[in-house]
Amino acid sequence: MIVAGIMSGTSADGIDVALVKISAHNPEPKLSLLAHRAFPFPKSLRQAVLAAMAGQSNAPTTTAELARLNWRLGLAYAEAVRGTVNAANIQPVLIGCHGQTIYHQATPGLYAGRRFACTWQLGEPAILAAELGVPVISNFRPADMAAGGQGAPLVPLLDYVLFAHPKRARVLQNIGGIANLTVIPAAASQEQVIAFDTGPGNMIIDALMQQLFGKPYDRDGKTAAQGKVLEPVLRAALRESFFRQSPPRSAGREQFGAAYAQRFLAACRRHSSSRNFRPEDAVATATALTAESIQQAVERWVLPLTGTGAKPTPIDFIVSGGGARNATLLAMLRDRLAPLGCTVTTSDASGIPVETKEAVAFALLAYQTWHRRPGNIPSATGASRPAILGQITPGQVTYV
Repeated sequence: MIVAGIMSGTSADGIDVALVKISAHNPEPKLSLLAHRAFPFPKSLRQAVLAAMAGQSNAPTTTAELARLNWRLGLAYAEAVRGTVNAANIQPVLIGCHGQTIYHQATPGLYAGRRFACTWQLGEPAILAAELGVPVISNFRPADMAAGGQGAPLVPLLDYVLFAHPKRARVLQNIGGIANLTVIPAAASQEQVIAFDTGPGNMIIDALMQQLFGKPYDRDGKTAAQGKVLEPVLRAALRESFFRQSPPRSAGREQFGAAYAQRFLAACRRHSSSRNFRPEDAVATATALTAESIQQAVERWVLPLTGTGAKPTPIDFIVSGGGARNATLLAMLRDRLAPLGCTVTTSDASGIPVETKEAVAFALLAYQTWHRRPGNIPSATGASRPAILGQITPGQVTYV
């Protein structure tokens, strides 16, 4: 099957589309990336997405605005897939669309007399199905949560299919708005794979760049490279309760969104007198927070799974996501992870462009659902059982 995978992540910067050929193969499917494209959100759409997310606006988003945003995202997804299909001259027979997360509560909370977890992704799949004329699988996370999982991360199945190795331990680190990793010990079965969110990825960096420099992100990490890490601010941030939680765990803008970025910036300003405050230092410190939270996660939870002893077990540490293009962040990771036995590379070297891996993952998850196969890995999400993920919207059918 040729499947189109669609991803728009917590950075809310745009849509990634991947066209993937997936073949039945034992024990796991075989994948080949045929084409991929990225489509930035128009400014007005990105503003609407950010306003709908938790903690992004003092003005509440109305029900009407949420309904309109759901349909507007559906139109954007359809345009992105159509653009990719036309450019590549390749027609998919199935679409997997993650949707745009506007709220994700991974752990149960009390509401209206009951305790439960919940999640919400927008992007009307019926528009995709009608425009492209093929079935659409969407809304992947709830089935895992109904099985007791956190609904995230869902990329570990792809990580296992592409990167499991009989002799080498591998860590697949994605750095989007939120950073998450998948641990695959040498010769691991699916049941031995774990995955969890390490903390903020680009989310705080992007927020500071927008507020302090009027730019959407720190291109190539050049701003952070000009700054100095404010160590007291970094140490205080690492005492955040999230970083002490054991896996499985997941995070989003609810933990590290606009409100957190404002507190982080205020801490940077307090540390430096107003006369000595340098915006570059705040960005450098946010970049170090991403790198150090990843390093701590590897030390606490990855190393015990990949080997013990006085000499660190070699680990292939493969980075993807937009953060893999941040040279300063990658340099910080290499400095911190080399003593732990990790060799840091990016997924580009494996033939999967760093921006595209998650879109490929949702093509695979759609393929799994279409064939009535589970898409989650319970040891990664905390679910009590494997689950078939997503909901199917039939394609446009022409009767003759």
